[in-house]
Amino acid sequence: MKPLSVIHYTLASALGHGKSATLAALQEDRSGLRVNNFADAPLETFIGRVDGIEDIALPPDLGKFDCRNNRLAQLCLELDGFAAAVAAARERHGPKRIAVILGTSTSGILETERAYRRRDPASGALPGDFQYVATQSMHSAAEFVRRYLDLDGPAFVISTACSSSAKVFASASRLIQSGFCDAAVVGGVDSLCNMTLYGFNALQLVSSQPCRPCDPQRNGISIGEGAGFFLLEKTPSPLALLGYGESSDAYHMSTPHPEGLGAALAMEQALSRAGIAPQAVDYINMHGTSSRSNDSAEDKGMQRVFGTGTPCSSTKGATGHTLGAAGAVEAAIACLSLEHGLIPGTCNTRSIDPELGSAVQLQHSARKLRRVMSNSFGFGGNNCSLIFGVAS
Repeated sequence: MKPLSVIHYTLASALGHGKSATLAALQEDRSGLRVNNFADAPLETFIGRVDGIEDIALPPDLGKFDCRNNRLAQLCLELDGFAAAVAAARERHGPKRIAVILGTSTSGILETERAYRRRDPASGALPGDFQYVATQSMHSAAEFVRRYLDLDGPAFVISTACSSSAKVFASASRLIQSGFCDAAVVGGVDSLCNMTLYGFNALQLVSSQPCRPCDPQRNGISIGEGAGFFLLEKTPSPLALLGYGESSDAYHMSTPHPEGLGAALAMEQALSRAGIAPQAVDYINMHGTSSRSNDSAEDKGMQRVFGTGTPCSSTKGATGHTLGAAGAVEAAIACLSLEHGLIPGTCNTRSIDPELGSAVQLQHSARKLRRVMSNSFGFGGNNCSLIFGVAS
């Protein structure tokens, strides 16, 4: 495929607001996880919470979109000059020629949870001020972002669990290369809510300690929230999306193929589209959830494609698992790694499970990087791998 330029990007997570805060935390091997203080779900666990969401006020004309998810989206759009970069692109291409493609798994379901608590005791009707379409519906995030940025091109949301906001890059590439648009705002946003915290807890996947990816004592994930946004164009730039791979192994509703076959296929496709050999990848940001089955399956998939020598790590011990936003958040971390010559460590992990064969890095290191892969693997075997690179 033809490389797709990354013109601008930003992110927000438990590590902080924007690229500088994130980079500083990664360089200090610092985790953003904290004891669960999300009052809606008082479970004994650790979470990756983004500070400041409660203080965000949406523009009055977009008030019906008010929910935790869209507040987080707005917070992120204003970081690192991202909204201003999109405004400049709007002047170059026109608002109809810029697509908005986002990933989410929760959208604004927290608003529905809270509305349900306020339902009429006699009829069971939800309160009249509840805005389902503008808050919980999956299209809410894309419509809010499109309006906030004053764009009028194609807009849609992909919701394939934890690969959601990685797959948006593939969709953007197809739209731009086929001529449907000249640029795309892509990314993802997912916020804390009861459904994910209690849901993953019911699956016995939530850890009572900060998650420890690839550690022999790992016992589950830490739920986080986050957002990441990218502006993609054909215009040459120093940073680019070189390739993507998508697969769906459909092995089990919530468990990956134990040999990582779907994961390996996504990685192989990404390499093929980028036109590079496995040894040309300098670092892999793992999906690395810290569940025993996921880490094992990904490790086997990576060994199948890369062998055992490529440095890799999981940053979910730092951010928590941001679910539908994980693809975008970790793509942004991959781009930070490229631009600053950084291989992040694997926060909270004390040693590497001897049953895993990949070259998992415990602490960060400085190294010149040319190409980085980011993996995002979701429920139902929805897999996506992305390769980013820098110009010579």
